[in-house]
Amino acid sequence: MSQTACPKPTDFESIDSILFALHEVISGPRNVPRDWDRFQSLFAPDARLTRVVHDEPRPGDSSLQAFAPGSFVAFFESEIRTDDFYERETSRRVEQFGRIAHTFSTYESRRSEDGPTFQRGINSIQLFRDDSGWRFVSILWDCERPESPIPERYLSAKSASTPGGIDAP
Repeated sequence: MSQTACPKPTDFESIDSILFALHEVISGPRNVPRDWDRFQSLFAPDARLTRVVHDEPRPGDSSLQAFAPGSFVAFFESEIRTDDFYERETSRRVEQFGRIAHTFSTYESRRSEDGPTFQRGINSIQLFRDDSGWRFVSILWDCERPESPIPERYLSAKSASTPGGIDAP
């Protein structure tokens, strides 16, 4: 199921490093197994990943589909069975207080590392810093659509640190 048996301790050192790890794990060719043990280590207990689903059951409707990290793995593997998938962060806005942080992370998805973007959106991410470092508590994402373009203020934020992104660690 995974390429390595252990998470990287550096994944938890900073918000930059945990976001880099997330994109590094989910990105790659369809034939290359992802490091799902590393992926699951990035999350706090009871964490959730939730996507906004549009036009189901009827055009114009929206709903949520929530996953525990383990169930997201099965969903994601079925989504990338036939296509390569690369996601990179293009901008980010972070708010932090004490041991909590929230980030709006704008992303773009491609079928090859340098190919054209087929999808853009925003990940709304909540994080918690425990004694061992940062962990994801919640990731909620929505994809850009013609009737809902990404606002300019989320396209040019300060930094991004993902594979191929602005500030890879």
